[in-house]
Amino acid sequence: MSLMTAPPLAEVPAVDGRPLPAVISGGMGVAVSSWQLARAVSQAGQLGVVSGTALDGVLARRLQDGDLGGHVRRALAQFPVRSMAERALRRYFRADGRAPGQPYTPVPKLSLRPTVRGNELSMVANFAEVWLAKEGHDGLVGVNFMEKVQMATPSAAYGAMLAGVDYVLMGAGIPTEIPQLLNHLAAHEPCALTLHVDGATTGYTVGLDPETLTGGGLAPLRRPRFLAIVSAHVLAAYLAREEATRPDGFVIEGPRAGGHNAPPRGRLVVDDDGQPVFGPRDDADLAKVAEVGLPFWLAGGYGTPAQLVRARSSGAAGVQVGTLFSLSVESGIDVPLRQRLLTDLAAGRLEVRTDALASPTGFPFKVASLPGTLSETDTYAARPRQCDLSYLRVPYERTPGTVGYRCPAEPVEVFVRKGGLAADTVGRKCLCNALTANVGLGQTRLDGYHEPALLTLGADLYGVTELLAAHPTGWTAAQAVDYLVGQPRFLTSIARATKETA
Repeated sequence: MSLMTAPPLAEVPAVDGRPLPAVISGGMGVAVSSWQLARAVSQAGQLGVVSGTALDGVLARRLQDGDLGGHVRRALAQFPVRSMAERALRRYFRADGRAPGQPYTPVPKLSLRPTVRGNELSMVANFAEVWLAKEGHDGLVGVNFMEKVQMATPSAAYGAMLAGVDYVLMGAGIPTEIPQLLNHLAAHEPCALTLHVDGATTGYTVGLDPETLTGGGLAPLRRPRFLAIVSAHVLAAYLAREEATRPDGFVIEGPRAGGHNAPPRGRLVVDDDGQPVFGPRDDADLAKVAEVGLPFWLAGGYGTPAQLVRARSSGAAGVQVGTLFSLSVESGIDVPLRQRLLTDLAAGRLEVRTDALASPTGFPFKVASLPGTLSETDTYAARPRQCDLSYLRVPYERTPGTVGYRCPAEPVEVFVRKGGLAADTVGRKCLCNALTANVGLGQTRLDGYHEPALLTLGADLYGVTELLAAHPTGWTAAQAVDYLVGQPRFLTSIARATKETA
């Protein structure tokens, strides 16, 4: 299909008088979907999304590195509760950055009963990321959260809403309670989420009382639109069945998407390379998704103009795209790592595998093979197992009413002592530390050990290969948008590149 057949933006359906985005940039974490990336996509007329995963740690580490450019401090100066922002600055800001070899100061760990300091840091961090993404323009900005990191969700969502976030997206689970959570937060009302606790014999929740934290007196907030990220039409229909659980739309994500994938339906089968085998049952029935009657976007292998046309022809409002933007100039991926990925892509040797074991969540996880990262067996084996960031740790019931926390990527003996099975630790990788290393914020240990990276991309590399042909030194997020929607600037550059290589 010709690039020229990509649909013009004027044809995108509208809600409340404003066109729905044809393109949503994926909420890639930790901080790969940076405020710079989301801002660039938004200014290009589409929905730019920041990753809301571990933003408390991201903000704290940026401040400890000296806040180059003063961006974090500029955002915190706009936070509506000045004393709260000042407490974060006093604790973490280092004007001259960290001394060589000095570890980052830790942030409060997520728990069933968050500390005031932990809630405050989560709120100001999410506010800052969204505020910076929205600064200086009126485009749409969203934030992406993981259902698996649900202990952070109330405070993180509230902080993003204080900054005027337009969309909240959530996947990696079944987000039945998020629509009502957003309603309560918009009114500054106390709210709670039901918390999954392994072995629970009673109910557990994690909550937030906005007025107690802020002191009250704030004007009601605009409630953002909520998009549930799902993989099956059955789940879309289930969520839309009742008003309390109904989102404002869906992102239908297939198994070719980067990051976490939904497990294959039925019994897990792996191929000779240890990758999960997905089949026709793992593809959502788009006709049945359309019957639900809510806007939807397609993700996972939709990173080309032709795939955007295909998505639109199936009834979708557009596509969510990750890999094109994760390799763009504004991406949060550390520049040397991004350049190595582009070099391997240009040489035709970039490989992306679906690792059935890597993620502590138990979900399959796409891994880009790159020497020196945890994609290598030797690098993984050499890393001391520890769980100090703990975003993906899971609560478990010790006795009725009391919980502990465990993660399959922590030291095996510790996990087993907490009631976990040793078999569940095999191949598990510390995504929390690795993903922060991806964006140049990896921890340096007192013994000098530097946390290695672990990069993720989608399995479909056709779009990025085509973009690289047009932009051999790299591309911007705006150029990626131009490519997807068929704008003249990209078409001119791709034609020129084709002529030069002919």
